[in-house]
Amino acid sequence: MAKHDITGSRDIELLVTSFYTRVAKAPAINHFFTETSWDAHMQTMVRFWENALFFTGNYQGNPMEIHRHIHHIKKLDSTHFDTWLQLFEATIDDLFEGEVANLAKQKARNIATVMEIKILEMQ
Repeated sequence: MAKHDITGSRDIELLVTSFYTRVAKAPAINHFFTETSWDAHMQTMVRFWENALFFTGNYQGNPMEIHRHIHHIKKLDSTHFDTWLQLFEATIDDLFEGEVANLAKQKARNIATVMEIKILEMQ
């Protein structure tokens, strides 16, 4: 299958669905999602990435606060952020190539770095 760049909602839906399929199989992080409503979470993540990549304005939320809450319940550590990022980048690399795909990976790196610093400094 020839790869193309991320161009809109359908591509982001494919990215998010494929990524969370991998997350569900990853013992290092899947336990964080045992209480998650997958359908609702996927819809939220599609909106998040649409906004992050295409500035749609259709995401309203505070990811940092959500992850701080998760950390309060189940401690996050560097390996969790590393696993998340590796799975996300591998999913993009398997499905897409191009400027927006590279932008998505860069934004994911930035998000993981900032969250890791801010959340782990809470300890």
